Amino acid sequence: MGWYEDKLFPPLLDWATRPLNRDRDALLAGARGRVLELGVGTGANFGRYTPAATEIHGIEPGGAMLAKARAAAEALPQPERFHLVEAGAEALPYPDHHFDTVIACLVFCTIPDREAAAREVARVLRPDGQLLVLEHVQSERPLTRRVQHGLNPLWRHLACGCQLTRDTGTLLADHGFDISGLRRWRHPKLPGFAGELLQGVAVIQ
Repeated sequence: MGWYEDKLFPPLLDWATRPLNRDRDALLAGARGRVLELGVGTGANFGRYTPAATEIHGIEPGGAMLAKARAAAEALPQPERFHLVEAGAEALPYPDHHFDTVIACLVFCTIPDREAAAREVARVLRPDGQLLVLEHVQSERPLTRRVQHGLNPLWRHLACGCQLTRDTGTLLADHGFDISGLRRWRHPKLPGFAGELLQGVAVIQ
C-alpha cells in the first residue's frame, strides 16, 4: 500500500464520517452475542459496542488500518473481547452459522467483489441472526444519481476504492435477506452525492 492509503487516508476517513457518529451509536447498540464487523478500518466503532456484544470479531484487508484497529481495541477496558484478522469479506475465515450479529458499516461501498461478500455474510450468520446495516448508497433521485455516476471514477480513486453507485439494498435482497427493516434517508450533514443512507436490520428470509 502507498503512503496516502496507509497514512493519510485513515484519519481523513475518520474525520469525514464524524457526522455519522450518532448513527453508528444507534446501530452498534443493537449488536448482540458473537459479532462480526466487516471492514473495521481504524476501529472507530469499537468503543460503541455494549456489553450485549460478548465476543467481537473483525476483519480488515488493509494492514495499516488493521494495526490502528488493534491499538484501538487494546486501549479499551475489555480488549479480550476483540479478535481481529487481516482478511477480505469475500472469503470470511469462519465456519457456517457462526455469528449472532454481522455489522456492515460503510463497507459494502468499497468491497471489490460485493456479490461474494453478500454470500459470505449469509453463510456465517445464524438463521436467527441479524445484519446491522449503515451504508451510503446510490440515490433514487435521477439528478443525484447522474452526479454520482459522473463523480464515481475520481471518487473511487481518492477514497481508496469507495464507490458512490452501489445499490446495497438490492444486493442484500438478491442474496436471501429480508430488507424490510432497512430504511433510506438523506443525511443533512453529508454532501448530497454521498448523503443517501441505508440503515437498519436485515435478516435471512
